[in-house]
Amino acid sequence: MTTKTKLILDCDTGTDDAVAIIAAAKHRDLELVAVTTVNGNVPLANVTENTLRVLDFIGESVPVYVGANRPIVRDDFPVPRSILNSGAAMHPEYLDLPVATSKPQDRSAVEFLIEYYSHEENQDTVLVAVGPLTNVGLALAASPELAQRIPRLVIMGGSRGWGNVTAAAEFNIWVDPEAAEAVFSAGIRDVTLVPLDATHDAPLTIEHCDRFRQIGTPAGIATDALIRHRIEGYRVQGETGAPVHDALCIAYLVHPEVLSDVHEWPIHVETRGERTIGQTVMDHRHWASEKPNARVALRADAQIFADFLADAFGA
Repeated sequence: MTTKTKLILDCDTGTDDAVAIIAAAKHRDLELVAVTTVNGNVPLANVTENTLRVLDFIGESVPVYVGANRPIVRDDFPVPRSILNSGAAMHPEYLDLPVATSKPQDRSAVEFLIEYYSHEENQDTVLVAVGPLTNVGLALAASPELAQRIPRLVIMGGSRGWGNVTAAAEFNIWVDPEAAEAVFSAGIRDVTLVPLDATHDAPLTIEHCDRFRQIGTPAGIATDALIRHRIEGYRVQGETGAPVHDALCIAYLVHPEVLSDVHEWPIHVETRGERTIGQTVMDHRHWASEKPNARVALRADAQIFADFLADAFGA
């Protein structure tokens, strides 16, 4: 009998986060211990409601802890949310699912993370962060020893030299660059970064959506609709498929071979640049003096990814 991989999912639930939640909750080889929510794709209240809607719709009872409603240092994002034009098209404020009947937990996400990992028996639980890193950064600031208690951290974020919200920065890192820099500098022993380079290398298509819908489960039906929404958003860019960024991190837990072209590099985040704020600076010089602090995957396999999702949704 295969031992399940336990995970906590820290997310800012929009469309791709929702697919990640479904996959984490439904795959037979995974145990979703909790979901923590953070301000990001949509405001925090919407993130939490969307998370609960997803879990209710697929019939899963997983505790949800509400996290940070703003970045650690900044009053909002590096620029006001209102100037972002494409976010609403990709991530509606409320997912098109029935209103949640379940409620979040009373404890905050940061309190939960600190308390959970303080117990030795929980120190085999992977932390998967697929939104801004505010909750993780705050937890590390309040409890620096947490860095030694988290066995593995998988992050969706960053890119090698390009961005999706500015020319230099990926959204999750850009939202709270100070938190991201704190996380990369904390000394967590096993960090894997899944950047845009990998997620855009494994887009899902309408044909994949048809496959998920035909499974006939609530998980498959919901994922079909969520990914179709994303594909429509990418059509304006001339694309025929769409990356489902966050769910790729979940696939990696079960099928590490879904990621390739993997490197160990020192990574830092630009927190001051006028045009480069939020950029993930990956030092891939062979003679770099700093020790690597993360593993970075630059390629991914769409077929392995799609097969993983179909496997999860049929469970």
